[in-house]
Formats: sequence, structure tokens, C-alpha cells
Amino acid sequence: MGIFDLLSKEGRKKSALERHLKKATDKYAQHPDRIAAIEKLGEDGSPEALYGLCRRFSFTYDKNQFDENEKQAASEILANAGEAAIPPLRRFILEGETVSHALSVLERVARPEALLGVLDDLIAREEPGYTRDPDKKIQFITFMGEYRKASPGEIARRLIAYLGDFDETVRFVTVEALAHQSGDDTLEGHARLPLLAALIRPAEESRRIKVRIGEVLADAGWRVTEEKEAVSRLLQSDLPEFGMAHDKLVKKGK
Repeated sequence: MGIFDLLSKEGRKKSALERHLKKATDKYAQHPDRIAAIEKLGEDGSPEALYGLCRRFSFTYDKNQFDENEKQAASEILANAGEAAIPPLRRFILEGETVSHALSVLERVARPEALLGVLDDLIAREEPGYTRDPDKKIQFITFMGEYRKASPGEIARRLIAYLGDFDETVRFVTVEALAHQSGDDTLEGHARLPLLAALIRPAEESRRIKVRIGEVLADAGWRVTEEKEAVSRLLQSDLPEFGMAHDKLVKKGK
């Protein structure tokens, strides 16, 4: 094969890839055309093609069943690619605005230490504090609460900083994520004192967060001796209806 034939073949392949990438990520294309493009990207299998499949997660089609079918097809192709899908998934997770589907696929193809490494990189980019749109934080914090291939302590130490996030929903979702990670002593070592501090934090104005933290501490049976008086005052004054938590957290000296 001559060099001009080779260049022509590569040129045609590149042109086809660009065409499939554009079609697969075109929200206004027809469903059959997007599905066909998704399948072609899977056949290509290159890093750029796999990243293009990740980009299909970035928008929602107005016909729910078609939208789910397309995202499921992209997910299965990426999962079948195995470890080859990890770099494109990582790139999308760090750069994209929506991460739930990509993290679910990453869980299927990456070892726990590799997934935690991606989460660490993501946390470094999405630090606690003001964010114009906190939805990405909410997505990966929710994922971490449901992740079961690392110890609760490993997850908790990555989550606790978000108890002080600027956004009230981010803070609440963080409490829920910690609640979902119950199961062994490693969680208490990392989460008990931060939750206690968040409960009595003067700047915390959210009643639902205070109530949920009280429930988590009480349900876990964790001691609050360090701030017993402050917790007692809070439960009696701000949350008087939370009498059971007062008994569990304070009167029994837990």
C-alpha cells in the first residue's frame, strides 16, 4: 500500500469518526441516527470515540425512553471496553457538568483504588465553597454515599469537608451520604466529630440539616460528650420536638 493510500484511509477514518461524534451528541438529531452513531463509536473503540460516548451522558433527550436507551447503549459499550474506558471516563468526569452515569460505568471497569483516585482529582477541582451550579457536587457526593467497594472511613474522610459547603443542598446530601455509609467503626472515627461540629455550628441555619444530623448521631449511638451541653441546649431550644434524640445523645451520656 502506498503512502497516499494510507493517508487517504486515515483521512476517511478520521472524517467518519468526526461525523459519528457529531451525530451521537446532537440533541436535536433523530433517535435512530444517534443510536447508529453510538454503535459506530463503539466499533471504532479509539480513546476519542469512547470519550464521545461519555459525552452522550451530558444531555437529556425530551423522550425519556429513547434517552435512557441511548445512555444505556453508551454505558454498555464503555463497560465492555474495560480498562481502556478509564482514561476517557476520567476526562469526562473531570471536565463535564454531569457525572452520575460516568461514575456508574467507572465503578464497573475500575479497581477501587483507581476509582478513588479519580474521585480525589474531582474533589480537588470541586472543593467546598461557592459554586454557581452545585449539581455536579450533588451527583458525586450521592455516588460516594452509595459506593460500597471502599471502607466507610475512606469515603467519609473525603466527604466531611462538604458539611461546610456554601450550598444548603450540598450540605444536606453530604449528611445523607454519610448516613448511607454506616457499617463499621471506620466511619465513626472520621465522621462523628465533624457531624457533631456541623450540628452545633452557629452559621448553620438549616433546620432539616440539624434534624438529620441528630438522627444520624442518635441512630448510630455515637457519644457526644465533647459538646454535650451545646447539643443539649440545641435540642431543647431549636429542636424541641426531637426529644428522643436528646435522650439518646445526652441523657445516656453516649
